[in-house]
Amino acid sequence: MYADPKRVRQHRHMLRLDDYEQKLVESLAAYQGEQVSTLLRELALRQAAAILGSDAGESVSRTGC
Repeated sequence: MYADPKRVRQHRHMLRLDDYEQKLVESLAAYQGEQVSTLLRELALRQAAAILGSDAGESVSRTGC
């Protein structure tokens, strides 16, 4: 069990990419040694934190804020 049940990732979002965008994302994921879904989640959270004025993008994924 999770110490915090709200940390269970159960929300899904659809993202559609064209062939060029998909190849770019796959290449970056391979370079980083990550799965595409993990990479996209991290990029989305970092961008959201940047837009909200936070300079600690990783804190969003840890605290859920």
